[in-house]
Amino acid sequence: MRIVSLLPSATEICFALGLEEELVAVTHECDYPPQATAKPVITSNVLEHTGSSSRNIHKGVTQRMHEGKSLYRLNETLLAELSPDLILTQELCDVCAVSYSVVQQAARILPGEREIISLEPNTIWDILENIRLVGEKTGKGAEAEALVARFKRRIEAVREKTAHRRQRPRVYCMEWLDPPFAAGHWIAEMVSLAGGLEGLARHAQPSVAITWEAVLRFAPEILILMPCGFNLEQTVGMVGEVQAYSGWPALPAVRNGQVFAVDGSGYFNRPGPRIVDGLEILAEIICPDAFSFPQHQNTFRRLSV
Repeated sequence: MRIVSLLPSATEICFALGLEEELVAVTHECDYPPQATAKPVITSNVLEHTGSSSRNIHKGVTQRMHEGKSLYRLNETLLAELSPDLILTQELCDVCAVSYSVVQQAARILPGEREIISLEPNTIWDILENIRLVGEKTGKGAEAEALVARFKRRIEAVREKTAHRRQRPRVYCMEWLDPPFAAGHWIAEMVSLAGGLEGLARHAQPSVAITWEAVLRFAPEILILMPCGFNLEQTVGMVGEVQAYSGWPALPAVRNGQVFAVDGSGYFNRPGPRIVDGLEILAEIICPDAFSFPQHQNTFRRLSV
């Protein structure tokens, strides 16, 4: 089988299921596991935003979307040369990957038959079902079931320790910095499992821009910076953008030293196998009295703000 992955999360699923030999192309954003970077790259960015502020990135993305233009290029010539049997893509978010309509159109002109699978998770449990689906379609059903079972045990281990907590801190997971975004899809569920209360996030719905006044009203006791698409070091370097907001010093999270940066791209934005690592990271941040995961010690950072 020849597989083209148009999602970093799908690439991670393929590697987790032992499908690295069948994977013939990935996206320009597929950077995990490291072996993925050796695969042929079949997409590229339209916008160059290296070094840009989150405000300017948001403006560029919004303008492209309003004009009905894609944020990514698909190398249709390479797609035709590779002639995949299976294409893994998504319809969830045009900001995250090549649009589904572009993929369909490109695949339609290829000779022969192929299958396009759109992975559309909205919750942690949907992510696990996606792993099962990829396993089913690639002859790796047993491997997928074993992987899902391991993930469920880890999720349950966190849930058992937090299920009866009466005091749950108010947590704001900031999925974009300027403008501030409320997190979407599986993040509220993850925070709840980890022992917190995410009063701004939208459960099983897309993330959305909110006002800073809404953040001030919510008065988070823990603030976690996880801008979509950015790793830990990039996020740490952007902290000045949030410090500039009016009323920043008065936030309970700021006053009490409970502001954290995480690797949003690796552990929270991508609906793949590492989402369970993200849950454990949140658990250690929110309930440090109950959780300690040495394997995650370099995946988040408390900020001096």
